Amino acid sequence: MRDKPLMVIAGVVVLVAAAVAFVAGEKLGHGKAGSHAMVGMPASAAPPSTAEPAPHGQQIDALRRGIPISEEGPPPPMARVENTDIRRNRAYPMQPPTIPHAIDNYQIDRNSNRCLLCHARANADKFQAPPVSVTHYMDRNDQFLATISPRRYFCNQCHVVQTDAKPLVANTFKDIDAVLSESKGN
Repeated sequence: MRDKPLMVIAGVVVLVAAAVAFVAGEKLGHGKAGSHAMVGMPASAAPPSTAEPAPHGQQIDALRRGIPISEEGPPPPMARVENTDIRRNRAYPMQPPTIPHAIDNYQIDRNSNRCLLCHARANADKFQAPPVSVTHYMDRNDQFLATISPRRYFCNQCHVVQTDAKPLVANTFKDIDAVLSESKGN
């Protein structure tokens, strides 16, 4: 309870920051009638949703794809899983690798983990699959266990399948190797 005044101050700071952001948005013209659909605004004042979405990097809300907030648009098509068994490079150290194959109908619950059929250290050579990292055998105190740690047992918490999904927003991220190679060229 000693931290209660600190929590109150933090709450006030957050409220003030939100108010400043709102006022700045109004001053910059984001609150003009017809520029964006706002809650409570009649649908006739909102731009039509039949317009083509803006190109990547030019739209403010990529998830809504240019559809006003007062309307519900059609769902985007589901991305297809790439089942090529070709591993992608990781963008940053300690990034969980993506899964290069489909995992539909894999059972992963507290009694069974289908991933471990191939990726358990005992079976990895037989199935030519990368073995589970040694970090998955460590508990929260960095002590090694004989089996997979319960906190690392549910693979889908960190690992996702590779898909052909297009980026929602423009991205100019460069990994460290690209940055280093550019600096050597200068």
